[in-house]
Amino acid sequence: MTTLQEIADAIVMLTRAGAVFRFIFCMVRLSGSEEQAGMYKKRAKNTVIFYILAELAWQLKDLLLSYYK
Repeated sequence: MTTLQEIADAIVMLTRAGAVFRFIFCMVRLSGSEEQAGMYKKRAKNTVIFYILAELAWQLKDLLLSYYK
């Protein structure tokens, strides 16, 4: 069970890091390209929405697991 928890924690950390790096990448590209600004704004917005939903899913999983223990 410990190994499974370590894998789950690693996935959470990778998801968080990936979302942060993706958001930073979109913001850097947004400042450099005016003709593609709309596309990168939408990508940044979608990245934030993904991050919120991913965190919500992990918190819901933890809540359910703690409730049924």
